Amino acid sequence: MAQHVAPPASTPAVPARLPLKDIAPWAVFFGVLMLVLLYFVGAEQGATAVVSGEDVHEWVHDARHLLGFPCH
Repeated sequence: MAQHVAPPASTPAVPARLPLKDIAPWAVFFGVLMLVLLYFVGAEQGATAVVSGEDVHEWVHDARHLLGFPCH
């Protein structure tokens, strides 16, 4: 004779809490990183150049066109 076993009662999943003070340093880090990358893609050329020569321009040339920055 077969016996029926009821499945265990499940409790609703509760999302884990992540405090803002744990996220803030990473948000600042990635924000600064994005600003540096935006500078190198958009403005690293000419009078404001941090790196001399055309090396940076050649590395980010296609990204400039993709993002709509004029470069030549």
